Amino acid sequence: MSTDPLVVFTPSGKRGRFAIGTPVLTAARQLGVDLDSVCGGRGICSKCQISPGYGEFSKHGVTVHQDALSDWNAVEERYDQKRGLKPGRRLGCQAKIMGDVVIDVPPESQVHKQVVRKAASARVIEMDPATRLYFVEVEEADMHEPTGDFERLKRALKSQWEIDDIRADLSLLSKLQPVLRKGKFQVTVALHRGHADAAAQILEIWPGLHEGGLFGLAIDLGSTTVAAHLTDLETGEVKASSGIMNPQIRFGEDLMSRVSYSMMNPGGDKEMTAAVRDALNLLAEEIAKEAGIDAKLIVETVFVCNPVMHHLLLGIDPVELGQAPFALATSGSLTLGAKELDLTAVNPRAQVYVLPCIAGHVGADCAAVALSEEPGKSEDLALIVDVGTNAEILLGDKTRVLACSSPTGPAFEGAQISSGQRAAPGAIEAIRIDPVTKEPRFRVIGSDKWSDDDGFTEEVGDGGITGICGSGIIEAVAEMRMAGLLDDSGLIGSAAATGTARMIEDGRTHSYLVHDGSATGGPVITVTQGDIRAIQLAKSALYAGARLLMDERGVDKVDRVVLAGAFGAHISPLHAMVLGMIPDVPLDKVTSAGNAAGTGARIALCNVAARREIERVVGQITKVETAIEPKFQEHFVAANAIPHKTDPFPELAKIVTLPNPSFNTHGDGSDGGRRKRRRG
Repeated sequence: MSTDPLVVFTPSGKRGRFAIGTPVLTAARQLGVDLDSVCGGRGICSKCQISPGYGEFSKHGVTVHQDALSDWNAVEERYDQKRGLKPGRRLGCQAKIMGDVVIDVPPESQVHKQVVRKAASARVIEMDPATRLYFVEVEEADMHEPTGDFERLKRALKSQWEIDDIRADLSLLSKLQPVLRKGKFQVTVALHRGHADAAAQILEIWPGLHEGGLFGLAIDLGSTTVAAHLTDLETGEVKASSGIMNPQIRFGEDLMSRVSYSMMNPGGDKEMTAAVRDALNLLAEEIAKEAGIDAKLIVETVFVCNPVMHHLLLGIDPVELGQAPFALATSGSLTLGAKELDLTAVNPRAQVYVLPCIAGHVGADCAAVALSEEPGKSEDLALIVDVGTNAEILLGDKTRVLACSSPTGPAFEGAQISSGQRAAPGAIEAIRIDPVTKEPRFRVIGSDKWSDDDGFTEEVGDGGITGICGSGIIEAVAEMRMAGLLDDSGLIGSAAATGTARMIEDGRTHSYLVHDGSATGGPVITVTQGDIRAIQLAKSALYAGARLLMDERGVDKVDRVVLAGAFGAHISPLHAMVLGMIPDVPLDKVTSAGNAAGTGARIALCNVAARREIERVVGQITKVETAIEPKFQEHFVAANAIPHKTDPFPELAKIVTLPNPSFNTHGDGSDGGRRKRRRG
């Protein structure tokens, strides 16, 4: 086994061992990591900036010491003096590998920008925002009535708008007098009136009639991606939607890895908090620029997130969430000042509302899904699944709603997959395999054409085909099962057993060749036995969580399934059913809710009464903790089969006849190389 240092790149998850002294940029290129560079490694363009991580990374199995990279050199020093490098950043062309290291490639250093598939869903929302604009005429100062300007503003708001009990912070008071006089004592104020019985707060003031609008951010802070919707607080219109990768990925791809990082690295929680807050400020600046507005017009932000993200956003160490009884520091909703969260890109007096969490592993994002989809008002029994690194599941109707989370891990996001990558142009997002010829055809992000369509190569362009993202690997596994290349246990067959040369030997197992771009310097994209196992583990956790809720309700089937999140919009119900991700129902009863968590955040942003409603609803949801339920493991093991070992799928059988090969019982090598020789 090589003793060369191990290099792990995030967010791609690609890793490899390299000789001491290898430049980071060289290692990235050899692994196919998306790290930009246009100056040929001379330290001029700054496109190859990277962020090394230090400490113990249990998920990656490495401990990164401070000397893992070569010392800061003269080229980096010169560049920093002339153009500036963010704290902790290095130039990939200059930094050399000296030991095991975890390296994050920030979004601005990636050639193929991440596609965050969490666009705003069309939704009619009754507008009743917590923050509104009020135009008032204030009595001018009079020495015969020695009253302060703020007191006269309060009096005007009470007499003209019937609003009493108003406060303002010192930064607002310091600008009050010049604004009043510039507007000739006619001003517009942005007034925040929360859903609790608290004083209204003036967030901003303008001279005269302000017609520049008022905006809020609805943010879905996920483990892997952060999606934001910039919303007009007067009309509810989404002016722009944008997203970025969660920079905490470099500390661990799943939630428990981040908890572990915090446990094993003193100050690790603060490091992760700073990283995500910096990313939120960057996101706010970018989305305001995209919409063509001043970011200081953003006066309110609503957050939805899972419990670990919730604590790290708030600056609370998540260590208690990593061990029973999985106690939250607080589960209730929060109203805070943006300054408390270091959100400096928005208005300095902006207000933040964080939805309540449901339980230690079921967060505010699940509460937002409940607000959006309203399972408690459903006439039939609905299973709502928000698929992600941590799947959150709701099951309910008018009589009762239950919730749980399942640790699906990052495989559904394209991580832990041999040719996997995040969703970006060039990534395979859909695939079909001919059941007769076993030949694949696929579609990549950035093109509407399939790989066997005329003009596909020309349209894909120089970026080519770069890897396979989460939706692509899910469809690939389901298609392999339907084409007879995979048996129900998840074992890949050999070329002899399947009748296709696309099955290639891969050590003691086999892999399916999807695309070979080596002739033009591109990647070889395969689906390996390890990829199948990663998807099996993820889908088994998801299905087992759903079955636990069904057990609690005493049912063997549900009436309909709603897929929420990025996968809800990008995976066909057929592939989800073949894989065994969800319980068996008629395919027309499987629908997509898009980014339901983001929609819930927008509802809470635009309607103050919705905040009271979700706080009430969360208190009535029955929480099921998968980590301590004995039957979870039983359901998990049975769900490893594709689609399932014991549960019947009669609705699926009406439309698909799955082949029934067995690649672990023959002596022709079709067992995937897993059979052991008998002892003589």
